[in-house]
Amino acid sequence: MEGIAIMTSGGDAAGMNPAVKSAVDYSISKGLKPFLIRNGLRGMIDGEISAATREDVSGILHRGGTVLRSSRSKRFFEYEYRKQAYDNLQKHGINKLIVIGGDGSFAALNQFYADFGVPFAGIPATIDNDIPGTDYCLGVDTALNMIRDSVDSIRDTATSFNRAFVIETMGRDCGYLAMVSALSSGAEICIVPELEYDLDSIGQRLRKDIANGRSSILAIVAEGTNMAEYLTRWITVNLNMETRLTVLGHVQRGGSPTVNDRIMAYKFSVAAVDSLLAGHTNKIMVFKEGQLGSLDIETVNSSKVELDSQIVELCGHLTK
Repeated sequence: MEGIAIMTSGGDAAGMNPAVKSAVDYSISKGLKPFLIRNGLRGMIDGEISAATREDVSGILHRGGTVLRSSRSKRFFEYEYRKQAYDNLQKHGINKLIVIGGDGSFAALNQFYADFGVPFAGIPATIDNDIPGTDYCLGVDTALNMIRDSVDSIRDTATSFNRAFVIETMGRDCGYLAMVSALSSGAEICIVPELEYDLDSIGQRLRKDIANGRSSILAIVAEGTNMAEYLTRWITVNLNMETRLTVLGHVQRGGSPTVNDRIMAYKFSVAAVDSLLAGHTNKIMVFKEGQLGSLDIETVNSSKVELDSQIVELCGHLTK
């Protein structure tokens, strides 16, 4: 039986556990012998590898984060440690890999393939939704629902006390979470890296709203803009409204995976196993324009993130 190993790497994201379960179950059904690598790249180097059974992945579907745990390993950048990781795989007869993570994890496995010829399939999993070539990454829907719950609660307080709230979302340099959250929560301001903003124009618009009876303001700001603290002060001074800043932070990564993340995990995992069985060597599973597919890692690495143009357009009026 061919050995196939499943690992999670990089930042955790809801949907990783359903993907692990699906990959193990489907691998078994295809006559492969699945293995689990714990603690990501570090675990591969240190030999934290064990055979997987259906019982090992039973009861993990609803859990957030990753039961396999994750890590970022500087040692993996050194050939001698990659060789050590390769030797560990050989001891178990593993000649195929599935990595559930982000672009950094894919790049690491691509170098591993270049060194030792071990093919891999990548499943995109990051709440930032910033992997080129795919419209969707595991964890995004759960993160958006976590943000929605928080913003709805903050809106209750804002309307009760005639206050403004600035809410900072995660996403590194990608404003997807902020934009979708701003639209779905009815925010009055949205500041993201992808769109130019005009505070003077925003001020004129909101002063008119306040004169017409508006008593609260919600502003959603992407962390990549570094604008949250400044905007908090700006609203206080320019709109004469008591303003509070809420940084949601890592609460956005947690939570039980939504139905959408669970189903997408199944689809990505089945596609990853099928890709490896078809003889593909370094493909990244993608979901583009409603269709499941795959791209070479080189294509992913050389491309830029393209956000849904309709989402970007819809957010335009919140930036001016």
